[in-house]
Amino acid sequence: MSLIAAAPPLVRTTPPSDPAPLGTVTAGSWWPEIDLARLRDAMRLDGAITPQRLLPAVQEAMATTIGLLSTWATEREAEGHASLEAVPALKIDSESINVQRFRRAVYSHAKANLLERYSDYDTTGRARKDDQEETREGQAEQHRRDATWSVRDILGVSRLTVELI
Repeated sequence: MSLIAAAPPLVRTTPPSDPAPLGTVTAGSWWPEIDLARLRDAMRLDGAITPQRLLPAVQEAMATTIGLLSTWATEREAEGHASLEAVPALKIDSESINVQRFRRAVYSHAKANLLERYSDYDTTGRARKDDQEETREGQAEQHRRDATWSVRDILGVSRLTVELI
């Protein structure tokens, strides 16, 4: 008689909770810097998203957001405003709402990018693969919507888009 014993496969069910220390991403003195640790906390990104994955996603998110706001920003600079913070706007918790909206747009673009790039992120493993794909696409779309709304709020234009069918 023989016995073959095998241990269950080692499966990590919980991603690392203490990610590596992070820095900031800047895009010149006019735009607010993005603190990667704050972004990670606000968007519920754990250590499964490494700094090597997070940084390019945030850089692209900043480039996208700044690209959408570039004409508006050029006009504000021509008016003499030295930074986004200096543009007259409502202040909440002593911070310009435009800065808060810029941050939300960058965070949302970054999270959408990560959801699209890393198919195993934010899925439970219990659902069918097709269902996971639909869920992830839906989440990414919601983050892109949030980013679009933030940019439109800064620009002072309506969030509503109407099409004639």
